[in-house]
Amino acid sequence: MFERFTKDARAVVMGAVEHAEGAGAGSVDTEHLLLALLEREDSRASFALAALGLAERGDAVREALGDARRRAGLSQADAEALAGLGIDVSEIVARVEEVHGVGAMSGDRKDKGWWSGRRSFGRGAKEILEKALRIAVARRDRHVGDEHILLALTIRPGVPGEVLADHGVTYESVTRVLYGGGEAKAAG
Repeated sequence: MFERFTKDARAVVMGAVEHAEGAGAGSVDTEHLLLALLEREDSRASFALAALGLAERGDAVREALGDARRRAGLSQADAEALAGLGIDVSEIVARVEEVHGVGAMSGDRKDKGWWSGRRSFGRGAKEILEKALRIAVARRDRHVGDEHILLALTIRPGVPGEVLADHGVTYESVTRVLYGGGEAKAAG
């Protein structure tokens, strides 16, 4: 599958691995793909993110991802659903962090040198890369670009999609910017 990835898409995948390693995560997941996309410059995805105003709000996105990581990866929608059942996720996080330290529920390893091999890709990250391929095929694009990874992140339920939507980055808005129907269009 990776032979069909463009240079930019491969850079996103490698950047996601670096983010996972830097966080001491056991595997590469969807949030790492989004963090890597936020760092891209001069690519179709970076053009779309800039056109939608996300380039200036990258820190807010990183903060929202960090907050979700502190909630053990629960999305805001998950936390609200649990609140409807009388479960206060913020209170649980506060109590756990009081005893075990800030970020105790994140799943990140504090001893970052614990793993010396390649990072595996979590189920969510694998699904995103597969969806990116399907999106490219459906659009009749010859290669999978970083824009296809961005589009895949916008349609998969979970924290990255929720954070992107909270900042106005949806499948529809990205498609409009990249493929027309809007005020801007990315060069192919």
